[in-house]
Amino acid sequence: MKRIEIDISDPKQEQHSLQEWARRVDLGEDMPDAVPQLRFVSLHQLHATLTEKRLEMLRFVAGREGLNTRQIAQETGRDYKNVYDDVQRLCELGLLEKRAGKLFAPYDEIVTRYSLRIAAWRRSSAWFAGDRRS
Repeated sequence: MKRIEIDISDPKQEQHSLQEWARRVDLGEDMPDAVPQLRFVSLHQLHATLTEKRLEMLRFVAGREGLNTRQIAQETGRDYKNVYDDVQRLCELGLLEKRAGKLFAPYDEIVTRYSLRIAAWRRSSAWFAGDRRS
């Protein structure tokens, strides 16, 4: 099952985690395979980007791959322009792919994480950077 992990991250902490990961790579440490990730700086940004309609469309496309934008608009009863805009944004994010004008969902699962406590968030950031000791 192919999945993508989505979470909220502080840009400064994210930069620190990436620098630590790069340092460990430079030292020759064996790093685990990367899991595709999509990061947002706030819960508001995540919800504004991954709206309920966009998530519904992702699920629709995952179940009926190979449709074009017009077919999706017709079959879901949504306005073509809105579907077109949503498809463009989801493609920019890598959550949809276009092949020969047809749409496909590259992931079977989306995992969303939102840490309530900064210590938990830091542990999860260290985990994403490859430090599994946390």
